[in-house]
Amino acid sequence: MPRPTLRSETRRTGGDALAYVACMTADNKRAKFRDLHIKGSPLIMPNPADQGSAKILASIGFPALATTSGGYAATLGRPDYRVDRDEAIAHAAAIVSAVEVPVSADLENGFADRPDEVAMTVHMAVDVGLAGCSIEDFTTRKDAPLYSMREAAERVAAAAEAAHHSRGSGLVLTARAENYLRGRPDLADTVRRLQAFQEAGADVLYAPGLADLGEISALVSAVDLPVNVLLVPGGPSVTELAGAGVARISVGGAFHNVALGALARAGRQLLEESSSAWMELAAEGRKAAAAAFS
Repeated sequence: MPRPTLRSETRRTGGDALAYVACMTADNKRAKFRDLHIKGSPLIMPNPADQGSAKILASIGFPALATTSGGYAATLGRPDYRVDRDEAIAHAAAIVSAVEVPVSADLENGFADRPDEVAMTVHMAVDVGLAGCSIEDFTTRKDAPLYSMREAAERVAAAAEAAHHSRGSGLVLTARAENYLRGRPDLADTVRRLQAFQEAGADVLYAPGLADLGEISALVSAVDLPVNVLLVPGGPSVTELAGAGVARISVGGAFHNVALGALARAGRQLLEESSSAWMELAAEGRKAAAAAFS
């Protein structure tokens, strides 16, 4: 059986790719981003935490990027969900300005409970040139971590109206069901929520934390829209997810955690072992930055 084709493997390369995206307007980028979601041929979309990492990831050929709320918060020395709306939108705008590829933003729960306030967040996302954004059903409250299905669907409906109000193809709205990240691994409820989000006008569906290939396949089969899956340790491979019909794969804050892990490891080698073994990795990073920032 032939290996499924992945979006990151069919991109234009080198100068051709850069020349192609350089002339793309915000609406062109939104249309391009929407077209990259193909079931069984997933878009591989990494999540940079700052402008520098965004430039590096774009330079090596990823056709689209997404922000990471946790990764961005970490660059500020904060835990996830400790960034406000204005900060998140300004950060997303900075990523958009740093690269020529489409950018989607992790906008948490829209930084609001009320649907009209969620819509305002999405309008702000449109205004800064984002190609897409995600809205989740996590309340951030320990006593009631998830909005009711009705509330969650109303919030997605308001976000979808705002996302699609712009001309052309409109912002690509991803609706997230957070059950599996919030200690509620209930596939049936997750499917019902995502089906409700589909009816409410979402463009892409996402249940972060879902890691069983059989459950992922069942979810993909239960909805009509493209499904995003988060890569997790011990979970299905990119090729397995492609075979299950997944349309997009992301990494959340994992790439930024790689950078933090490398930094901590290098620091310990220097402090505890008086070692400069980390210099080889530093040279690799310097080379990547030089290529991306020129």
